Amino acid sequence: MCGIAGKVSLGMRNVTNSEISAMTDAIAHRGPDDTGAYISPNRKVGLGHRRLSIIDLSSAGHQPMRYMDRYEIVFNGEIYNFQEEKTKLEKDGYVFYSHTDTEVILALYDKYKEDCVQYLRGMFAFAIYDEQDNTIFCTRDRVGQKPFKYYQDESVFIFGSELKTILTQSEYNKEPDREAIIDFLVLQYTPGTTTGFKHIKKLLPGHTLLLDIKQKKTKITPYWNLQYAENLSLSQQAWEDSIASMLQESVAEQMISDVPVGAMLSGGIDSSIIVSLMTQQSSKQINTFSVGFEGEQVSELPYAKKIAEKFNTSHHELHIKPTSIDILQQLVHVMEEPFGDHGALPTLLISKLMKEHVTVALNGDGGDENFAGYDRYTAYKLSNILSPYNSLARSVARAIPVVSKTERLHRFIASLSYSPERRYLEYICYISPQTMDRSSIESISHAFTSEKSADWLSKLLSADLHTYLPGALLPKVDMATMAYSLEARSPFFDHRFMEMAASIPSSLKIKGLNNRKYILKSAFKDSIPEEILHRKKRGFSVPLEAWFQDDLLAFAISLLSSPATRSAGYISHEKIQHILTTHARHGSQGRQLWILLMLELWLREFF
Repeated sequence: MCGIAGKVSLGMRNVTNSEISAMTDAIAHRGPDDTGAYISPNRKVGLGHRRLSIIDLSSAGHQPMRYMDRYEIVFNGEIYNFQEEKTKLEKDGYVFYSHTDTEVILALYDKYKEDCVQYLRGMFAFAIYDEQDNTIFCTRDRVGQKPFKYYQDESVFIFGSELKTILTQSEYNKEPDREAIIDFLVLQYTPGTTTGFKHIKKLLPGHTLLLDIKQKKTKITPYWNLQYAENLSLSQQAWEDSIASMLQESVAEQMISDVPVGAMLSGGIDSSIIVSLMTQQSSKQINTFSVGFEGEQVSELPYAKKIAEKFNTSHHELHIKPTSIDILQQLVHVMEEPFGDHGALPTLLISKLMKEHVTVALNGDGGDENFAGYDRYTAYKLSNILSPYNSLARSVARAIPVVSKTERLHRFIASLSYSPERRYLEYICYISPQTMDRSSIESISHAFTSEKSADWLSKLLSADLHTYLPGALLPKVDMATMAYSLEARSPFFDHRFMEMAASIPSSLKIKGLNNRKYILKSAFKDSIPEEILHRKKRGFSVPLEAWFQDDLLAFAISLLSSPATRSAGYISHEKIQHILTTHARHGSQGRQLWILLMLELWLREFF
């Protein structure tokens, strides 16, 4: 796991070593073990790298890596099938001088060019410069576990694992992206290719970018899209066997490492399954890590402890108090884009603890997205039943006061008359698009309507795959863990496993109205305790309603009520005040307050 950076001059200026050094220095946290730079013979291309050594700890893994006296690569990620591909390539006459997956990528590129990505299984973002063809080939893994951000104009192409690399370069003048910020207020993240910084883009997951430097032409091409097509020919038992065997294989592959490996353990179904499979693969005791919060009514820690005891792990707990202002400012700097998923805070803090014991940590991310684990899937299913009774539901809602416990109920009832994609947007939004004077968010609408399957659940899963996953969940984990030079791995996101899960009938993912992840639970019913399998989903998040009662609320009010509030450039003072007042009366606006606070701190940090 590493950090990459690069700069290509499309004009008269040369690229300098000091420019590349500035870029890699900005992401030193992503790779504290080694640093390297390359400047092309014509001085028009520069590549930089920061290394976190995971596989082949020797100097043979140094990057940028040269191959066949033609190619230079900077690579961030892990390729889990590289040994398999290496064996095939050796039979074709390719020679290797290291034990790294990086060198295998280079050989695959020489053989297959842009199609090399079809042979890679893992998480990755990389750039390969071909001195002979004078092209630079960039790509990102299928679901977006590894980041790739870039800026391009007539004179330059700049890229990096983080925005921080681009911000060091004089060619880019910082400017906030108004439309992306408004999307952030609704969704808690900047969707699609946007970053919150005008003209800086993200390469979408499952896409490649080829820059012909001489012609100054950029071609972006999709290479993977998950297809939801129910396979009705298999029995439930056959599906359970397939889930168990493929996930076990994915865990085994992702435990391969030359450094210590542990696991994030929330006490929920998904991370418990991963820990159970890890213990089957290892003769050594597994390190597990859990987090709890002061102020939360129901703690995850006792459930995590039960799993740790059952599988005899070396268990570590972190107890988080209502956070200090310094931690919030650090969080904003780490996440760098406008980011409102409050789960980033505990992820950041537990990453610091984990790094004291391990360098690689597996997690249970992806179980909900593959097997329909979120409350919103149940809400949507219920809305399909109730939408004919919309008028009656509204009458009932008017009789129920809006307090913390009923705020979501009111939003749900109000959404019954909306279009399918707009209804789903209402379930996932933080600040209503109606409040923001926007009737829809283009990325959600496109993701929802472009899925060819007529099945409503497949449409929801597809929408999350293209929006929430690369926009919120995956950057939260990558940025927070890499801030402490920790590599996070997610076995549920193996693309072969995801393709299998996408073909499982929706009726086996949700049974009845609310038995979510039914087939996953059934597949592991003999190894995971009943009380873990069937307890209510909590999620890895902060108890915001409790935290926004004392000092944190006072801090938010001081920032957001000030005449100098910068957020007011994107949401009016009146609407901000309404959120503050409503929370003071009903305690129901914790998520909205967090979003506004994160935006205000982000604007102050970067602008």
